[in-house]
Amino acid sequence: MAETHTVGADLSKDGVAAPALEVETKTEGNSSSVSENAEKKEGTGDKTGKDRGALTSQGQLISLMREMRVSNKGVSPPFAPHTFWDTQPVPKLNEPKEGKEGPIETKTVDQVRSEPYKLPDGFVWCECDVRDPEELKEVYDLLSQHYVEDDDNLFRFNYSADFLDWALTAPGCHRDWVIGVRVSSTNKLVGFITATPSQIRVFSDSVPMAEVNFLCVHKKLRSKRLAPVLIKEITRRVNLRSIWQAVYTAGVVLPTPVAQCRYWHRSLNPKKLIEVGFSGLSERMTISRSIKLYRVKESPSTPGLRPAKPEDVPHIHKLLSNYLRNFKLHCEFTQEEVAHWLLPREGVVHVYVRTSTKGTVTDLISFYELPSSVIGNQKYKEIKAAYSFYNVATTVPLKQLIEDALCLAKQLDFDVFNALDVMENKSFVEDLKFGIGDGFLRYYIYNWRCPEMKHSDVGLVLL
Repeated sequence: MAETHTVGADLSKDGVAAPALEVETKTEGNSSSVSENAEKKEGTGDKTGKDRGALTSQGQLISLMREMRVSNKGVSPPFAPHTFWDTQPVPKLNEPKEGKEGPIETKTVDQVRSEPYKLPDGFVWCECDVRDPEELKEVYDLLSQHYVEDDDNLFRFNYSADFLDWALTAPGCHRDWVIGVRVSSTNKLVGFITATPSQIRVFSDSVPMAEVNFLCVHKKLRSKRLAPVLIKEITRRVNLRSIWQAVYTAGVVLPTPVAQCRYWHRSLNPKKLIEVGFSGLSERMTISRSIKLYRVKESPSTPGLRPAKPEDVPHIHKLLSNYLRNFKLHCEFTQEEVAHWLLPREGVVHVYVRTSTKGTVTDLISFYELPSSVIGNQKYKEIKAAYSFYNVATTVPLKQLIEDALCLAKQLDFDVFNALDVMENKSFVEDLKFGIGDGFLRYYIYNWRCPEMKHSDVGLVLL
């Protein structure tokens, strides 16, 4: 299981961060990063509206950020050889879709090397304790300066320290799965990668898997080939705990997607998004008309909506578990995991519930916070973006619940609200004036064979 990551760093000489998946999947002589390959379609936006603000090639709202791993341009032909992936236990692109579901390769822990992979001279491995404020700040500093940027160097993901603490301290996390690379002489952190254990249901099978994320290498050290070693080392550590499967996402076509999804973007602050270059105006649109078009209600229309509380956890767990069983790919959350992921944290994740007269949770709204730094803009330093997480509606239409989510996000001063077309999300995006993003986000499962599924069969949201 050599690759289980979702976002990371390319080693191309321009130093622009890109999906780690591409590090080992380039064909010979092709060292372009995903950001270099990103599709830029002038005016891409809401395909169904007439006058909704167009998304420009500079921004595409969050597309050029969250969809760094969603570009298609420059991807190898569908059945071209993949130097790395053709050696891995993944379904081949040209093999029949039918066949026995389950593991492709079976191994045991005693077949896993016991020693860490060798680093280039001058570098050493470390484990990062994100509970330690000083070490968490080191991780934050590395990611804030060297993680994913857009192609024009206008925007950069800005995971907050609180977000990283939330993402990396879920129940069951292992300290030796949060690892870094330091310069021997200075102890400076210059590389980073993490893994999180998760119980995943895929069709009829429940499988322990790893989600690997936050692969990042200091820009000046990309020529040192640290990223592939980081990937192999986190894989070794995951395997040592007898976990052999992983779920991950990427924009590029690799062997072999189990599903492909799209991001949709709902403007909440169109004037700001236009001024920083995230979005633009079509011929028939003015800023004032755009502001009017994207105006949301001042308060939610669903009675009884309130922030979730710890005593709601058993009810949220039951509601969400029952809902996710409708989908072919989803996480089987424990109550402890629900308490971690779906209780409000200021500046990180926002969760609202509606309860019955008996106190049972009947409806759920959740979205997490992932801002992007605006580079070189004198007026604005940040784009505040909300990402739809898990939403369940049983007493009101889902469209009404998401309309309330937009209202709540606007009250919290978010500039844009993003949603993947997973689960039932496609049912509301057009009516609520979301614009479709450019490209695809593809879901993969390492060392597992199963049929391809539709985007609406996916019930899993990865950070």
